Amino acid sequence: PKMKEDNCLHAALICLGMLYYSHAITTEKLNHARPSLHGHHEKGKEGQVLHRSKRGWVWNQFFVIEEYTGPDPVLVGRLHSDIDSGDGNIKYILSGEGAGIIFVIDDKSGNIHATKTLDREERAQYTLTAQAVDRNTNRPLEPPSEFIVKVQDINDNPPEFLHENYHANVPERSNVGTSVIQVTASDADDPTYGNSAKLVYSILEGQPYFSVEAQTGIIRTALPNMDREAKEEYHVVIQAKDMGGHMGGLSGTTKVTITLTDVNDNPPKFPQSVYQMSVSEAAVPGEEVGRVKAKDPDIGENGLVAYSIIDGDGMDMFEITTDYETQEGVVKLKKLLDFETKKSYSLKVEAANVHIDPKFISNGPFKDTVTVKISVEDADEPPVFLKPSYIFEVQENAASGTVVGKVHAKDPDAANSAIRYSIDRHTDLERYFTINAEDGNIKTIKALDREEIPWHNISVFAVEVHKQHQEAKVPVAIKVVDVNDNAPKFAAAYEAFVCENARSNQQFITISADDKDDSANGPRFIFSLPPEIIHNPNFTLRDNRDNTASVLVRREGFSRQKQDLYLLPIVISDGGLPPMSSTNTLTIRVCGCDSNGSLLSCNAEAYILNAGLSTGALIAILACIVILLVIVVLFVTLKRQKKEPLIVFEEEDVRENIITYDDEGGGEEDTEAFDIATLQNPDGINGFIPRKDIKPEYQYMPRPGLRPAPNSVDVDDFINTRIQEADNDPTAPPYDSIQIYGYEGRGSVAGSLSSLESATTDSDLDYDYLQNWGPRFKKLADLYGSKDTFDDDS
Repeated sequence: PKMKEDNCLHAALICLGMLYYSHAITTEKLNHARPSLHGHHEKGKEGQVLHRSKRGWVWNQFFVIEEYTGPDPVLVGRLHSDIDSGDGNIKYILSGEGAGIIFVIDDKSGNIHATKTLDREERAQYTLTAQAVDRNTNRPLEPPSEFIVKVQDINDNPPEFLHENYHANVPERSNVGTSVIQVTASDADDPTYGNSAKLVYSILEGQPYFSVEAQTGIIRTALPNMDREAKEEYHVVIQAKDMGGHMGGLSGTTKVTITLTDVNDNPPKFPQSVYQMSVSEAAVPGEEVGRVKAKDPDIGENGLVAYSIIDGDGMDMFEITTDYETQEGVVKLKKLLDFETKKSYSLKVEAANVHIDPKFISNGPFKDTVTVKISVEDADEPPVFLKPSYIFEVQENAASGTVVGKVHAKDPDAANSAIRYSIDRHTDLERYFTINAEDGNIKTIKALDREEIPWHNISVFAVEVHKQHQEAKVPVAIKVVDVNDNAPKFAAAYEAFVCENARSNQQFITISADDKDDSANGPRFIFSLPPEIIHNPNFTLRDNRDNTASVLVRREGFSRQKQDLYLLPIVISDGGLPPMSSTNTLTIRVCGCDSNGSLLSCNAEAYILNAGLSTGALIAILACIVILLVIVVLFVTLKRQKKEPLIVFEEEDVRENIITYDDEGGGEEDTEAFDIATLQNPDGINGFIPRKDIKPEYQYMPRPGLRPAPNSVDVDDFINTRIQEADNDPTAPPYDSIQIYGYEGRGSVAGSLSSLESATTDSDLDYDYLQNWGPRFKKLADLYGSKDTFDDDS
């Protein structure tokens, strides 16, 4: 009922406004027409010329109310000219925006009507042109004049917010009146007319937590100490109403989601007062023991917690780090533990916020503490050496069995098991050392040479007797102490030369020495000549006392012709205890030198030749000798090429003994193509072997009586006869010949397929079928058939 009453009142106001403005405009238009003088002349009385002013129009704005829905067109206004006497001779014409479509004019009376409903929000005003003409001649009676028709606004548009939903954040525990967000609505109605666009904001939902300023739309906090941990998100509904918020105004709403952001207003808290943990004594440093966690309801950086150990007897044995992903404190082992020494530890752990807000420092302290008790569990530990490494010394060349040193390990467990020792043979491949398995004494097996290996690095194992899997390993470095067992010798293979024209006491070489022993048993070196040549007439030696010595010439007048080579023995002694010495021989050659002492030649023969021949003559002689040798070689080579070959293949003697068969052969009767003498067993070659590298000088005639009778049954005799003939025949192969043997060799799995060899073995085969094979196999059939007959006769 109330809404219906408001609508009726609104309609009544619109009607009254329309009537009022229509009447006022019409009256104003008619009353404001004023005459004005123009250049039109008329004759007055008594011939007086009068100047008559032309009447013009002075237009104010016309107004028409929007959204009129009445049955009749709305009267906008009336046009009228002073020259219009009302007789209908004047015609009014309207042109411009909307003329004839929206606005029409009565051409007689000049009344203007709006024929359509107007919307100010679509178009606020129209510009039109009015003109008065003679109805009959259409002659303009007044000049055209423009006027404006404004659409009068009514409250027909509700307020609208820029966004349907807003999101805003405000820190928790903000003071009352803290600005959160400003929401803004707009109204399409005319803000210059009435209260149609005058908006007032109010809050429909969200009280008592928030409020809104009526004129600006700024939302502010209304309650103090709002806690995010209690409620994080709020939903607020804001209304904007026009007409100044009075009854009858239109309204629009929007939703605002307000989130409380976190501040560090809560300290961390451990959920329990004591944590129990355990760790094996076999754990290594860095291994995790356990975790603790303090809860902080704040989020982000406000909830970050750092952990530290502030007290306890395990501060040196344990440490704690922070896992920032889980916000946990990780307790880790810092040093090795020993169950037999200490079985439990206690720690006091503190958890504190990393970032503290000074505004809420009064809520502190922003930290908490907890006790962590850690028990050490016993573990079966391997043996432990008393030292992490051992260094021993032993003299080189020490006798086998010399004690080097002793290592010692013990079982750290309560059982205190016995320990056995051994050397890792991968570190002592040459087996220089041995160790006593019971007491750990290391001894040498063979003599050591410092010059060969100055240091020996071995490893020693210690294992429990009853638990072989528990072992320990320790490095042992053994230094071989040097003894003076190497005599010094020349540092290089010296070879000196002295000039024939050398002056007495002239130095011609400086020598030095080298000693394989350590520096304590090496330098300083002492150089001297042997006692038997201390008064050497040719050379003398001077010790420079800096581990070098100089060799000097004692006399003058050396000659290569007399002696070109001298061997000077030099004794070198080292500084060891006892000292070692050696005799080294220095080779000294006598050479020819120029006046400046530069070497020319050290060859005695060259000196002799130079007495009669010059260098050019010697070169010429050598060149001649070489040429003669080349000529002799060429002559011998050509002579050999002209000699007749060892075997001359004259045209009549050249024969080809390579025969190609395309059939299986004609048996033993076919002797023209192939000689059965070529079937020779290589194992049966005995006796004389003729030379086969000379040409046959005569045609060999076979000796009569050697060929066996055709009916002979002994194939071996037949073949041996052929072999003997071939061996004694100088015209026989191998020159330009191929001999084919039907012998497959010994050791063949298949054995021999030759029927010839089977004649020498006992066989029970019946060879009578060979009689049926034709004339080609007749000889073979006679041989084997005859053998059977002879066997039967015997």
